[in-house]
Amino acid sequence: MKLSKLIFKLFILSLLLLQSCSQDDDDTVFPKGDYENGILVSGEGSGAGTGSISFIANDFSDSENLIYKKVNGTELGTFLQSMAFSKAKAFIVVDNSNTITVVDRYTFKKEGEITTGLATPRFLTVVGDKAYVTNWGAAVDETDDFVAVIDLNSLQLIKTISVSNGPERIIEKDGKLFVSHKGAYTNNNVISVISINDDSVKEIVVKDRPDELFFSDSGALVVLSEGRTLYDASWNVTGHTQAGISMINTSSLSVDLELTFEEGEHPSLMVYEDDMIYYALNGAIFKMNAEATALPSSSILTAEGYLYAMEVEDNRIYATNTSFSDVSTLNIYDVTTQEKIDSKEVALGASKIYFN
Repeated sequence: MKLSKLIFKLFILSLLLLQSCSQDDDDTVFPKGDYENGILVSGEGSGAGTGSISFIANDFSDSENLIYKKVNGTELGTFLQSMAFSKAKAFIVVDNSNTITVVDRYTFKKEGEITTGLATPRFLTVVGDKAYVTNWGAAVDETDDFVAVIDLNSLQLIKTISVSNGPERIIEKDGKLFVSHKGAYTNNNVISVISINDDSVKEIVVKDRPDELFFSDSGALVVLSEGRTLYDASWNVTGHTQAGISMINTSSLSVDLELTFEEGEHPSLMVYEDDMIYYALNGAIFKMNAEATALPSSSILTAEGYLYAMEVEDNRIYATNTSFSDVSTLNIYDVTTQEKIDSKEVALGASKIYFN
Protein backbone atom coordinates (compact mmCIF):
# COMPACT_ATOMS: atom_id res chain seq x y z
CA MET A 1 0.00 0.00 0.00
CA LYS A 2 2.77 2.45 0.87
CA LEU A 3 4.51 1.65 -2.42
CA SER A 4 1.31 2.38 -4.35
CA LYS A 5 0.90 5.76 -2.62
CA LEU A 6 4.51 6.63 -3.40
CA ILE A 7 4.07 5.76 -7.08
CA PHE A 8 0.87 7.82 -7.23
CA LYS A 9 2.56 10.85 -5.67
CA LEU A 10 5.47 10.58 -8.09
CA PHE A 11 3.02 10.40 -10.99
CA ILE A 12 1.20 13.56 -9.86
CA LEU A 13 4.51 15.37 -9.35
CA SER A 14 5.66 14.44 -12.86
CA LEU A 15 2.42 15.79 -14.32
CA LEU A 16 2.88 19.09 -12.49
CA LEU A 17 6.46 19.38 -13.71
CA LEU A 18 5.42 18.65 -17.29
CA GLN A 19 2.68 21.27 -17.11
CA SER A 20 5.10 23.85 -15.70
CA CYS A 21 7.67 23.15 -18.42
CA SER A 22 4.98 23.29 -21.07
CA GLN A 23 3.84 26.72 -19.85
CA ASP A 24 7.42 28.01 -19.74
CA ASP A 25 8.20 26.79 -23.26
CA ASP A 26 4.92 27.79 -24.91
CA ASP A 27 5.53 31.15 -26.60
CA THR A 28 2.45 30.84 -28.79
CA VAL A 29 0.88 34.24 -29.52
CA PHE A 30 -2.81 33.85 -30.13
CA PRO A 31 -4.50 36.20 -32.63
CA LYS A 32 -6.50 39.04 -31.11
CA GLY A 33 -9.09 38.91 -33.86
CA ASP A 34 -9.74 38.53 -37.57
CA TYR A 35 -8.71 42.10 -38.33
CA GLU A 36 -5.30 42.19 -36.66
CA ASN A 37 -2.13 42.77 -38.70
CA GLY A 38 -3.63 44.50 -41.68
CA ILE A 39 -4.76 47.68 -43.36
CA LEU A 40 -8.11 49.30 -42.62
CA VAL A 41 -9.76 51.58 -45.17
CA SER A 42 -12.75 53.66 -44.12
CA GLY A 43 -15.25 54.87 -46.69
CA GLU A 44 -17.50 57.87 -46.22
CA GLY A 45 -20.39 56.34 -48.11
CA SER A 46 -22.76 58.44 -50.21
CA GLY A 47 -26.29 58.45 -51.54
CA ALA A 48 -25.35 55.13 -53.14
CA GLY A 49 -24.64 53.40 -49.82
CA THR A 50 -23.54 53.50 -46.21
CA GLY A 51 -20.19 54.39 -44.77
CA SER A 52 -18.15 51.24 -44.21
CA ILE A 53 -14.73 49.77 -43.40
CA SER A 54 -12.56 47.37 -45.42
CA PHE A 55 -9.73 45.12 -44.24
CA ILE A 56 -6.67 44.00 -46.23
CA ALA A 57 -4.10 41.58 -44.78
CA ASN A 58 -0.56 42.93 -44.54
CA ASP A 59 0.64 40.40 -47.13
CA PHE A 60 -2.36 41.27 -49.39
CA SER A 61 -3.43 37.59 -49.37
CA ASP A 62 -6.91 38.40 -48.09
CA SER A 63 -9.33 41.31 -48.13
CA GLU A 64 -12.85 41.89 -46.88
CA ASN A 65 -15.36 44.72 -47.22
CA LEU A 66 -18.19 45.80 -44.89
CA ILE A 67 -16.46 44.27 -41.87
CA TYR A 68 -18.46 46.22 -39.27
CA LYS A 69 -21.76 45.11 -40.82
CA LYS A 70 -20.60 41.48 -41.05
CA VAL A 71 -19.67 41.40 -37.38
CA ASN A 72 -22.55 43.43 -35.93
CA GLY A 73 -25.35 43.06 -38.46
CA THR A 74 -25.96 46.82 -38.74
CA GLU A 75 -24.79 49.72 -40.89
CA LEU A 76 -22.62 52.61 -39.71
CA GLY A 77 -24.43 55.28 -41.79
CA THR A 78 -23.09 58.29 -43.68
CA PHE A 79 -20.81 60.06 -43.63
CA LEU A 80 -18.08 58.01 -41.94
CA GLN A 81 -15.54 60.75 -41.39
CA SER A 82 -12.64 59.17 -39.50
CA MET A 83 -11.38 56.57 -37.05
CA ALA A 84 -9.06 56.79 -34.05
CA PHE A 85 -7.43 54.10 -31.93
CA SER A 86 -6.45 53.63 -28.30
CA LYS A 87 -5.07 50.33 -27.04
CA ALA A 88 -7.55 47.63 -28.13
CA LYS A 89 -10.34 50.04 -29.04
CA ALA A 90 -11.27 51.83 -32.24
CA PHE A 91 -13.54 54.88 -32.38
CA ILE A 92 -15.58 55.34 -35.58
CA VAL A 93 -16.79 58.89 -36.18
CA VAL A 94 -19.91 59.32 -38.37
CA ASP A 95 -20.68 63.00 -38.76
CA ASN A 96 -24.19 63.00 -40.31
CA SER A 97 -25.40 60.64 -37.58
CA ASN A 98 -23.65 62.56 -34.79
CA THR A 99 -22.32 59.29 -33.40
CA ILE A 100 -19.02 57.72 -32.37
CA THR A 101 -19.15 53.93 -32.34
CA VAL A 102 -16.68 52.11 -30.08
CA VAL A 103 -15.47 48.70 -31.24
CA ASP A 104 -12.74 46.20 -30.48
CA ARG A 105 -10.14 47.16 -33.09
CA TYR A 106 -9.21 43.55 -33.80
CA THR A 107 -12.66 41.89 -33.91
CA PHE A 108 -14.76 44.99 -34.77
CA LYS A 109 -17.42 43.85 -32.31
CA LYS A 110 -19.36 46.87 -31.07
CA GLU A 111 -18.67 47.79 -27.42
CA GLY A 112 -20.52 51.07 -27.06
CA GLU A 113 -21.66 54.29 -28.65
CA ILE A 114 -21.39 58.01 -27.98
CA THR A 115 -24.55 59.78 -29.12
CA THR A 116 -24.91 62.88 -26.95
CA GLY A 117 -23.00 66.15 -27.00
CA LEU A 118 -21.93 65.87 -30.64
CA ALA A 119 -22.76 68.16 -33.58
CA THR A 120 -21.20 67.09 -36.88
CA PRO A 121 -18.15 65.40 -35.28
CA ARG A 122 -15.03 65.18 -37.44
CA PHE A 123 -11.84 63.82 -35.83
CA LEU A 124 -10.88 62.41 -32.44
CA THR A 125 -7.79 61.92 -30.34
CA VAL A 126 -7.42 60.08 -27.04
CA VAL A 127 -5.45 61.48 -24.10
CA GLY A 128 -5.55 59.30 -20.99
CA ASP A 129 -9.15 58.31 -20.28
CA LYS A 130 -10.65 61.15 -22.32
CA ALA A 131 -11.44 61.62 -25.99
CA TYR A 132 -11.24 65.06 -27.59
CA VAL A 133 -13.52 65.39 -30.62
CA THR A 134 -13.71 68.26 -33.12
CA ASN A 135 -17.25 69.37 -34.04
CA TRP A 136 -18.52 71.71 -36.73
CA GLY A 137 -21.83 72.51 -35.04
CA ALA A 138 -24.71 73.69 -37.24
CA ALA A 139 -23.99 74.43 -40.91
CA VAL A 140 -25.68 77.84 -40.72
CA ASP A 141 -23.68 79.02 -37.69
CA GLU A 142 -19.96 79.77 -37.92
CA THR A 143 -19.65 80.56 -34.20
CA ASP A 144 -20.87 77.32 -32.56
CA ASP A 145 -17.88 75.07 -33.33
CA PHE A 146 -16.30 73.20 -30.42
CA VAL A 147 -14.13 70.38 -29.13
CA ALA A 148 -16.14 67.85 -27.12
CA VAL A 149 -14.44 66.20 -24.15
CA ILE A 150 -15.72 62.64 -23.60
CA ASP A 151 -15.18 60.39 -20.57
CA LEU A 152 -14.15 57.06 -22.10
CA ASN A 153 -15.21 55.10 -19.02
CA SER A 154 -18.82 56.25 -19.16
CA LEU A 155 -18.88 57.38 -22.84
CA GLN A 156 -20.54 60.59 -21.66
CA LEU A 157 -19.84 64.23 -22.48
CA ILE A 158 -17.84 66.03 -19.79
CA LYS A 159 -17.69 69.50 -21.35
CA THR A 160 -17.12 71.43 -24.57
CA ILE A 161 -14.40 73.89 -25.53
CA SER A 162 -15.39 76.64 -27.98
CA VAL A 163 -13.05 77.09 -30.95
CA SER A 164 -12.93 78.90 -34.28
CA ASN A 165 -14.94 77.84 -37.33
CA GLY A 166 -14.40 74.47 -39.01
CA PRO A 167 -12.14 72.40 -36.71
CA GLU A 168 -10.71 69.28 -38.35
CA ARG A 169 -7.65 67.25 -37.33
CA ILE A 170 -6.65 67.13 -33.68
CA ILE A 171 -3.42 65.84 -32.13
CA GLU A 172 -1.77 66.19 -28.70
CA LYS A 173 1.69 66.94 -27.39
CA ASP A 174 2.97 67.99 -23.96
CA GLY A 175 -0.47 68.79 -22.57
CA LYS A 176 -1.59 70.80 -25.60
CA LEU A 177 -4.13 69.96 -28.27
CA PHE A 178 -3.40 71.24 -31.76
CA VAL A 179 -6.43 71.64 -34.05
CA SER A 180 -6.47 72.55 -37.74
CA HIS A 181 -9.33 74.76 -38.97
CA LYS A 182 -10.13 74.18 -42.61
CA GLY A 183 -13.29 76.20 -42.22
CA ALA A 184 -16.18 73.72 -42.57
CA TYR A 185 -18.60 75.08 -45.18
CA THR A 186 -16.57 78.29 -45.58
CA ASN A 187 -12.84 78.91 -44.99
CA ASN A 188 -10.42 79.46 -42.14
CA ASN A 189 -6.67 79.89 -41.64
CA VAL A 190 -5.81 79.10 -38.01
CA ILE A 191 -4.44 76.35 -35.80
CA SER A 192 -6.02 76.28 -32.34
CA VAL A 193 -3.77 75.41 -29.41
CA ILE A 194 -5.79 74.22 -26.41
CA SER A 195 -4.24 73.79 -22.97
CA ILE A 196 -5.64 70.57 -21.52
CA ASN A 197 -4.96 71.91 -18.04
CA ASP A 198 -7.27 74.94 -18.18
CA ASP A 199 -9.04 74.80 -21.60
CA SER A 200 -7.49 78.10 -22.67
CA VAL A 201 -7.24 78.55 -26.43
CA LYS A 202 -4.58 80.31 -28.51
CA GLU A 203 -4.47 80.62 -32.29
CA ILE A 204 -1.66 80.45 -34.85
CA VAL A 205 -2.32 82.00 -38.27
CA VAL A 206 -1.21 79.92 -41.26
CA LYS A 207 -2.20 79.79 -44.94
CA ASP A 208 -5.86 79.26 -45.89
CA ARG A 209 -7.61 75.93 -45.27
CA PRO A 210 -5.17 74.02 -43.03
CA ASP A 211 -5.97 70.33 -42.74
CA GLU A 212 -3.38 67.56 -42.18
CA LEU A 213 -0.94 68.07 -39.32
CA PHE A 214 1.63 65.98 -37.47
CA PHE A 215 4.78 66.25 -35.34
CA SER A 216 8.13 65.77 -37.06
CA ASP A 217 10.99 63.82 -35.51
CA SER A 218 12.54 67.13 -34.48
CA GLY A 219 9.36 68.07 -32.59
CA ALA A 220 7.97 70.69 -34.96
CA LEU A 221 4.27 70.84 -35.77
CA VAL A 222 3.97 70.42 -39.54
CA VAL A 223 0.77 71.74 -41.15
CA LEU A 224 -0.46 71.52 -44.72
CA SER A 225 -2.72 74.40 -45.81
CA GLU A 226 -4.47 73.83 -49.14
CA GLY A 227 -5.15 77.48 -50.00
CA ARG A 228 -8.50 78.39 -51.51
CA THR A 229 -10.04 79.22 -54.84
CA LEU A 230 -11.76 82.60 -55.16
CA TYR A 231 -15.04 83.00 -57.05
CA ASP A 232 -17.33 85.82 -58.12
CA ALA A 233 -21.10 85.90 -57.63
CA SER A 234 -21.57 83.68 -60.70
CA TRP A 235 -19.04 81.11 -59.47
CA ASN A 236 -16.42 82.09 -61.98
CA VAL A 237 -12.85 81.64 -60.71
CA THR A 238 -11.27 85.01 -59.99
CA GLY A 239 -8.06 83.91 -58.27
CA HIS A 240 -6.42 81.77 -55.61
CA THR A 241 -4.80 82.18 -52.21
CA GLN A 242 -1.45 80.52 -51.59
CA ALA A 243 -1.13 77.04 -50.14
CA GLY A 244 1.76 76.21 -47.84
CA ILE A 245 3.51 73.80 -45.51
CA SER A 246 4.18 75.45 -42.14
CA MET A 247 6.75 74.35 -39.54
CA ILE A 248 5.61 75.56 -36.11
CA ASN A 249 7.57 75.66 -32.86
CA THR A 250 5.26 74.01 -30.31
CA SER A 251 6.81 75.91 -27.38
CA SER A 252 6.79 79.46 -28.73
CA LEU A 253 3.88 78.76 -31.14
CA SER A 254 5.73 80.70 -33.82
CA VAL A 255 5.88 79.71 -37.50
CA ASP A 256 9.60 79.04 -37.98
CA LEU A 257 9.38 78.16 -41.67
CA GLU A 258 6.66 78.33 -44.32
CA LEU A 259 7.07 76.72 -47.75
CA THR A 260 4.59 78.22 -50.21
CA PHE A 261 3.15 76.77 -53.40
CA GLU A 262 2.59 78.53 -56.71
CA GLU A 263 -0.70 80.40 -57.12
CA GLY A 264 -3.40 77.98 -58.25
CA GLU A 265 -1.73 74.92 -56.70
CA HIS A 266 -3.83 73.24 -54.00
CA PRO A 267 -2.00 70.29 -52.36
CA SER A 268 -3.68 67.76 -50.08
CA LEU A 269 -3.27 64.46 -48.21
CA MET A 270 0.01 65.14 -46.43
CA VAL A 271 1.46 62.16 -44.52
CA TYR A 272 4.70 61.61 -42.60
CA GLU A 273 6.93 58.53 -42.53
CA ASP A 274 10.59 58.07 -41.52
CA ASP A 275 11.28 61.82 -41.40
CA MET A 276 9.88 62.25 -44.91
CA ILE A 277 6.85 64.32 -45.95
CA TYR A 278 4.56 63.06 -48.71
CA TYR A 279 1.74 65.10 -50.23
CA ALA A 280 -0.54 65.02 -53.26
CA LEU A 281 -1.00 67.67 -55.93
CA ASN A 282 -3.23 67.17 -58.98
CA GLY A 283 -3.08 63.39 -58.61
CA ALA A 284 0.73 63.30 -58.36
CA ILE A 285 2.57 62.32 -55.17
CA PHE A 286 5.57 64.34 -53.97
CA LYS A 287 8.22 63.45 -51.40
CA MET A 288 10.53 65.72 -49.39
CA ASN A 289 12.73 65.59 -46.30
CA ALA A 290 11.07 67.04 -43.19
CA GLU A 291 14.03 69.38 -42.74
CA ALA A 292 13.92 70.67 -46.33
CA THR A 293 13.78 74.43 -46.93
CA ALA A 294 12.27 74.22 -50.41
CA LEU A 295 9.49 72.21 -52.03
CA PRO A 296 10.43 69.37 -54.41
CA SER A 297 10.48 70.25 -58.10
CA SER A 298 9.07 66.93 -59.33
CA SER A 299 6.77 64.16 -58.17
CA ILE A 300 7.76 60.56 -57.48
CA LEU A 301 4.66 59.01 -59.09
CA THR A 302 1.18 59.74 -60.41
CA ALA A 303 -1.60 57.78 -58.76
CA GLU A 304 -4.33 56.08 -60.75
CA GLY A 305 -7.81 57.61 -60.79
CA TYR A 306 -9.27 59.90 -58.14
CA LEU A 307 -6.69 60.17 -55.36
CA TYR A 308 -8.72 60.83 -52.20
CA ALA A 309 -6.75 59.03 -49.47
CA MET A 310 -3.07 58.27 -49.01
CA GLU A 311 -0.73 56.72 -46.44
CA VAL A 312 2.89 55.54 -46.41
CA GLU A 313 4.22 52.57 -44.45
CA ASP A 314 7.24 50.24 -44.78
CA ASN A 315 8.41 51.71 -48.09
CA ARG A 316 4.96 51.43 -49.62
CA ILE A 317 2.52 54.11 -50.72
CA TYR A 318 -1.16 53.27 -50.25
CA ALA A 319 -3.37 55.43 -52.47
CA THR A 320 -7.07 55.17 -53.24
CA ASN A 321 -8.87 55.54 -56.53
CA THR A 322 -12.09 56.62 -54.84
CA SER A 323 -15.60 56.21 -56.19
CA PHE A 324 -18.78 57.55 -54.58
CA SER A 325 -21.08 55.48 -56.79
CA ASP A 326 -19.42 52.04 -56.52
CA VAL A 327 -16.57 50.30 -54.70
CA SER A 328 -13.27 52.15 -54.58
CA THR A 329 -9.80 50.73 -55.25
CA LEU A 330 -6.75 50.75 -53.00
CA ASN A 331 -3.50 50.76 -55.01
CA ILE A 332 -0.20 49.87 -53.35
CA TYR A 333 3.07 51.21 -54.80
CA ASP A 334 6.72 50.61 -53.98
CA VAL A 335 8.27 53.92 -52.86
CA THR A 336 11.67 53.12 -54.37
CA THR A 337 10.66 51.72 -57.75
CA GLN A 338 7.25 53.44 -58.01
CA GLU A 339 5.85 50.17 -59.37
CA LYS A 340 2.35 49.09 -58.40
CA ILE A 341 2.55 46.05 -56.13
CA ASP A 342 -1.13 45.20 -55.79
CA SER A 343 -4.65 46.62 -55.76
CA LYS A 344 -7.79 45.74 -53.79
CA GLU A 345 -11.46 46.69 -53.94
CA VAL A 346 -12.37 48.75 -50.88
CA ALA A 347 -15.15 50.83 -49.38
CA LEU A 348 -17.53 53.17 -51.18
CA GLY A 349 -16.16 56.70 -50.86
CA ALA A 350 -12.81 55.47 -49.49
CA SER A 351 -11.25 58.40 -47.64
CA LYS A 352 -8.90 57.23 -44.85
CA ILE A 353 -6.26 54.52 -44.47
CA TYR A 354 -5.06 53.05 -41.16
CA PHE A 355 -2.65 50.32 -40.07
CA ASN A 356 -3.86 47.79 -37.49
